[in-house]
Amino acid sequence: MERIEIVENGLFLVFEIADDKCFKFLHFGKKPFNEKDIIARSTSYGFRFVEINLAGYDRPYERHGNKYIVTAPGWHMRYESMEDGRNQNGRIVMFVLRDEITDVIVKSYMQFYDGLSIIRFWNIVENTGIQTQVLDYISSFNYEGIDKEGSLPADKKLQIRIPHNGWQKEVNWKTYDLCDFGMERIQPACDQRSSNLLTVSNTGNWSAKEHLPMGYLENTQTHTGMLWQIENNGSWHWEIGDQNGHLYLAASGPNEIYSHWFKNLKPGDTFTSVPVAVSLTDQGFDDAVGTMTKYRRIIRRPNTDNESLKIIFNDYMNCLWGHPTAAEEFPLIDAAAEAGCEYFCIDAGWYADGDWWDAVGDWRESKKRFPNGVREITDYIRSKGMIPGVWLELEVMGINCHMAQEVPDDWFFMRHGKRVYDRSRYQLDYRNPEVRAYADSVIDRLIKEYGVGYIKMDYNIEPGIGTDLHADSAGDGMLSHERAYLKWLEAVFKRYPDLVIENCSSGGLRMDYAMLSRYSIQSTSDQDDYRYYCTIAANSPSALTPEQSAIWSYPLREGDREEVVFNMVNAMLLRIHQSGHLAELTQERRDLVKEALDIYKTIRKDIKNSVPIWPIGLSQFHDEWTCLGLQSENKIYLAVWRRNGNKPVIEIPFEQLNNKEVSVSCLYPSYSEVLFSWSKESNVLTVTMEKEFMARLFCIEIK
Repeated sequence: MERIEIVENGLFLVFEIADDKCFKFLHFGKKPFNEKDIIARSTSYGFRFVEINLAGYDRPYERHGNKYIVTAPGWHMRYESMEDGRNQNGRIVMFVLRDEITDVIVKSYMQFYDGLSIIRFWNIVENTGIQTQVLDYISSFNYEGIDKEGSLPADKKLQIRIPHNGWQKEVNWKTYDLCDFGMERIQPACDQRSSNLLTVSNTGNWSAKEHLPMGYLENTQTHTGMLWQIENNGSWHWEIGDQNGHLYLAASGPNEIYSHWFKNLKPGDTFTSVPVAVSLTDQGFDDAVGTMTKYRRIIRRPNTDNESLKIIFNDYMNCLWGHPTAAEEFPLIDAAAEAGCEYFCIDAGWYADGDWWDAVGDWRESKKRFPNGVREITDYIRSKGMIPGVWLELEVMGINCHMAQEVPDDWFFMRHGKRVYDRSRYQLDYRNPEVRAYADSVIDRLIKEYGVGYIKMDYNIEPGIGTDLHADSAGDGMLSHERAYLKWLEAVFKRYPDLVIENCSSGGLRMDYAMLSRYSIQSTSDQDDYRYYCTIAANSPSALTPEQSAIWSYPLREGDREEVVFNMVNAMLLRIHQSGHLAELTQERRDLVKEALDIYKTIRKDIKNSVPIWPIGLSQFHDEWTCLGLQSENKIYLAVWRRNGNKPVIEIPFEQLNNKEVSVSCLYPSYSEVLFSWSKESNVLTVTMEKEFMARLFCIEIK
């Protein structure tokens, strides 16, 4: 028996190579390995580093239910070799495992990042044999023993945070324990075997329509935690189950059981799994997210937009609602420029004489809406010192789009010999080079003819399990399309490196780091009630970097100054997506918008380097008080919101500021009228807001 121990960036990993070359992953933690923590080492199967399933092979060991354990040939993969090196990000380790029966090998990668307690995991499967093999599951991250530290049973010490996500209620984290999923420990730990399984999956092209591709596991006894994100723009899966008296976590992209995916690997073929990043912490959720935030900045495409954080005006939300006309745009452009916006985006409808929904696809300007053409509007935007933008939905064609009737079926997702419909649209298939060429022609024309520098790229359908045309499975067609789309996107940015493209999917329904490693900015929601939007805004930096988190601010036609302030504070620590009928606001309320944008321009240089903190915890939609902090080396910017309730005073703790000299000021609004005080003894900021639905932005300077 041989041990491989890796200590890197405060992470401790232990692997074991048995005498028969069985390869086991014994430990992954913030603390060194304690042999006594493993209670069931005598079992003949377990602690596998990789689970891989090929069709047609037996699983000789017991597994209950649909767990992705005891996979075949996962159970008899054997260690072959190891490579240990460095690249520009840090240490990179690769293990080679082989199945002697099929001659399928797995190259299993771990990318470390200097100074960060995080690892990116992925696997490459290669068929080196002489027969075609059908791959229907490959883990990206698989670790048994997530419960092994601490003396308490798992159901007494583990808490699981799951980020629910849905239209108008994005980034909605909820906390559970094992009993909530029927996974009580009712037998001695070493005998525990069950068919119970916690699964969180996505099937389809909206990667975050029900949950974000993330999760957080906390051991409340040892005060350690594990945060993971699955980096795929479509189907994905993670599960927690029991095996050998311990619990395991397995995270992957698509698979056959949950997402109708399998892939035929002919001799010589390879398949690369979806990456999964895992951050470990011994300082709590905020610390884990801070590490993930820094990692996200590393893997993201370098771009000017995430350095400059320019302010976008968009004419949709609580404004034109997809019915733009030249006559309505001109006063909005004037008001946006006066307020200090730097982009102006014409949203949906600019191409349609009538209803814009089912006519998408031709992307020709409506002369009814814009008699002198869209170029007149975009030239006017530039004359006001702003960069023009337009809305697109380039992955679909409406059923009433002329072009959709002229192109062949292989432009679209197909199942059972029929085009896939959803909400009067067809899904385009980016595996087809003609589709990519069509998309390129649209981008080129908008830039050259209209002079746009910003595109809001929306996506408003869900085509289901995928396409079975020219694919081994519907899920295979889906994944191949999604990867082709990402490559197409990379090519667009290579041609137009200064172009800003916003990722929008009915708001935040594709909030994932396959997309966000390419796009610079992400729409977070279509929530049109500013009073609820503060929860989405406050929680959004758990899902993406603050500088990528686009938050609507849309002062209403009828409202008071506190309504304007609440709206503006929603966005001021993130990316401002300004909207609303600015030209129709009273002068006092317009001045408050401009004041907020002016302040934002002074602090955005800090936003792009800060990490999020939640001093009173993540926000829930019915909390009376909510707050979000962004912490840099010597400052904390703090947004505080009060909704309706009967508690006019909140005490906000900052344990990290113990024994430090600080000063607190209210940055916005200038009229304030809010009492606040700092206690040096308890490191608590006390804020009083006498009225409901108020918000303020504070700065805590650390001396």
